[in-house]
Amino acid sequence: MTPPNPAPPPSCWDFFDTIYCISLDSRPDRQLEARRQFAAIGLADRVEFIVVRKNMADQAEGIFRSHMLCLQKGLAAGARHILVFEDDVFFRGFNRQRLEEACRFLHDTGRWNAFFLGCITGGSAPTSAGAVRRIRYRCLAHAYALNRPFAERLLREEWRGIPYDKLLSRYDDGLFALHPMCAYQGLAGSDNRTVVLDRLRTLCGGLPFLQKCSEIYQNNKVMIIAAHLLVAIIAIVLLTLGHRT
Repeated sequence: MTPPNPAPPPSCWDFFDTIYCISLDSRPDRQLEARRQFAAIGLADRVEFIVVRKNMADQAEGIFRSHMLCLQKGLAAGARHILVFEDDVFFRGFNRQRLEEACRFLHDTGRWNAFFLGCITGGSAPTSAGAVRRIRYRCLAHAYALNRPFAERLLREEWRGIPYDKLLSRYDDGLFALHPMCAYQGLAGSDNRTVVLDRLRTLCGGLPFLQKCSEIYQNNKVMIIAAHLLVAIIAIVLLTLGHRT
């Protein structure tokens, strides 16, 4: 007989057994700012900083191995739920009650793979909890949690030239996100980028703006498309009537 899941913890952050933040040894300024961000949402004493050296030969590989190191440490510590941040994370609109609702949902669901506090999605659908959306993950891995079985699965992946967030995007089952999202990546952007891509992101308002636009669109896609179609139909009708008069 399978034992029942333990009762959900009283605090939203207690749901996560280990919490890590990846930080570059060359950027103590970002680590300091990350500590301020964590303190503001009640995580001052919970986050373990994983300080790594930047891989100058291949930044994407360095990011990949840093995330895998967090998963390895979490699994070795016996964690059931591993929460990982990157050191340029910042929080906007954090709501403790909504995160607690999301954690209750994850606890009751049991079978989930990843939960994002912030990311860019390629699709979104409602769940039975207003604070949680089922998503199709696209990119950005600056604030996410993994369930132990999925972390074990990911840890079996070897470096094959595929960036970490691209690897995550290959999985489309059991992925959820907080609604609305509260974690964003700094305006400086990600180290996992090309110069052209970074310039395009900056011209479009930076990663935080793009993430928010993506969230609004994916959560309201049907209504937005319907509104555009309605406007187009009205314009066609008005043009047709104009030609007849």
